[in-house]
Amino acid sequence: MAKTSLVTPVLLVGCLIILVSFAIRASFGVFQIPIAQEFGWLRAEFSLAIAIQNLAWGIGQPIFGAIAEKIGDKKAIVIGALVYAAGLIFSSYSSTPGAHQINALLIGFGIAGTGFGVILAVVGRASSDENRSMSLAIVTAAGSAGQVFGPPLAEWLLMDLSWQLVFLIFSILILSTLVFLPLMKADTSVSKKELEESLGDLLTRAIKDPNYIMIFLGFFSCGYQLSFVTAHFPAMVTEMCGAILPGTLLHNIGITTTSALGALALSLVGLANIFGTLAAGYLGNFYQKKYLLSLIYLGRTLIGAIFILMPITPLTVIIFSVTMGSLWLATVPLTSGLIAHIYGLRYMGTLYGIVFFSHQLGSFLGVWLGGRMYDTFGDYTAVWWIGVGVGAFSAIIHLPIKEKSQQTLTA
Repeated sequence: MAKTSLVTPVLLVGCLIILVSFAIRASFGVFQIPIAQEFGWLRAEFSLAIAIQNLAWGIGQPIFGAIAEKIGDKKAIVIGALVYAAGLIFSSYSSTPGAHQINALLIGFGIAGTGFGVILAVVGRASSDENRSMSLAIVTAAGSAGQVFGPPLAEWLLMDLSWQLVFLIFSILILSTLVFLPLMKADTSVSKKELEESLGDLLTRAIKDPNYIMIFLGFFSCGYQLSFVTAHFPAMVTEMCGAILPGTLLHNIGITTTSALGALALSLVGLANIFGTLAAGYLGNFYQKKYLLSLIYLGRTLIGAIFILMPITPLTVIIFSVTMGSLWLATVPLTSGLIAHIYGLRYMGTLYGIVFFSHQLGSFLGVWLGGRMYDTFGDYTAVWWIGVGVGAFSAIIHLPIKEKSQQTLTA
């Protein structure tokens, strides 16, 4: 049989949608100060909207996965983009914390419809067995690229435009991706066994399967760590890091304050993650995914523990950002690929969506608990060690997973 190409229209369009969706999602922290200053809100008000957005994303992921499998991937993506745009448009006209928090629900569901659950499933089904792990990694890396470009784009637009107008521009941007949907002609061929098994039967089998439960529990720490760092690491760096000394490399390239260093840290995380995710996808073709996932979580645990035990300096911040960034979203192609390998491609979107809810539950707690424990203890040390602990738990719980296809089993 002829070797199939890695780069396909489905992969390219999937990458474009993920890039734009995640670029907008990653930029919301940039709007926190302009919105809070305009209305005189506490910082926690808009932070809660971001936390609600993460939770809605997690709740919406299995819903959109099921929608895609019921009425088609492209229709699910269209619905997701429309909901995403509606949330942005309504937010641009909102003037109360409650309104922003309600609209965050729409934005979160919109991200679910244009995010990993739907896009990874359609790309996974359109990829050959030998290319699937790498294809999933490329789509995930596109999300990282969005994280790199989204916040600077928002910051640049806010120099001359109001935050309301930038929200409207972003709504147009996400809708513009729908122009390319006709190119997304995925091969939906699946095995005879998968066609015969209903979604309800597969869900029942998966929920009773200890392997699926372990994947679900293991993904929690990924969301907790990523969202905590995204939401609170810049503030942590600003408060705990030593001064940027004149004459140093950072000072010479324009990083003269610790707040600027915090922003640079997130950009470095995104950049490093592009390479780390692609490496994870490549290795997933040759090694058992459960062991790779265990090593990634172990690496995160050690990096987090070493960083908090050492004095926090500009150098350690840079080292942490690059090393943690290389493992940032490397779990996504491996986790989604593991689900596809064990349970097949037919209902991959729904099964991954349920597991992703665990990730987003961790995201909500990482953002919310970070603020709550900071108010209680005056620093982030306690909540940081919780992140180290859940990372160690994830490293352990992936080891007993039986990584073998169950498609030949009787439902």
